[in-house]
Amino acid sequence: MSPQQRVVAELGRPETPQETADRKAESRRKHYANQTTFNLVIALIASLAIVLFLVIVVVRPDQQSAREPVDYAAAASDVQDQVDAHLVVPELGKGWSANRADYSAPKDKPAVWRIGFITPGDQYIGLTQGIGADDGWVSNRLDDHTPTGSVKIDGVAWTVYDRRDAENPGNLAYSLTTTVGESRLVLSGSATPAEFLTLAKAALADAAASSTATTDPTGDAG
Repeated sequence: MSPQQRVVAELGRPETPQETADRKAESRRKHYANQTTFNLVIALIASLAIVLFLVIVVVRPDQQSAREPVDYAAAASDVQDQVDAHLVVPELGKGWSANRADYSAPKDKPAVWRIGFITPGDQYIGLTQGIGADDGWVSNRLDDHTPTGSVKIDGVAWTVYDRRDAENPGNLAYSLTTTVGESRLVLSGSATPAEFLTLAKAALADAAASSTATTDPTGDAG
């Protein structure tokens, strides 16, 4: 028997050349399979680490900042002297907060005052005031959607855009629009009609209080 021949215990004899080749091929296959499995596990761990990083560093800070309350009354006060019209600042009760408040005055376009509200039901309503705006501006804000009705709130007519049954309506699921003085008001978001009603009433009350304060002849006179 050649000294190079290997006796296999299971066979009780030396391997044939074909058996040797098959054994080595199977050994290589198992090695590659184990290596592939190891690589897959490493890749999976790396992927999970990346996802965890994105959740911690990217997603959570954005969500937290989106929910961080903004003092919209102070923001309005800071820019009110720059605006001829009164900026609407609704006074709302417990459970309401704002996550944005900004004023912009683009050239050759209506000045815009925006407040983003988080409702007690944890939904969103954006209040947008277009100073000197027209119907075209309103249509543009609402992506040219068609009105679905109208409603009177505290004696003021509002146009209703109810798209809650539409597919993925986003923050245009429900909208109300009206005219206050020289401004157009647009309320739009994902909240319930009842929460829209609360905000609309508060916006009208603030606008009415401002109008009364401006036109009231009493006070400093005399």
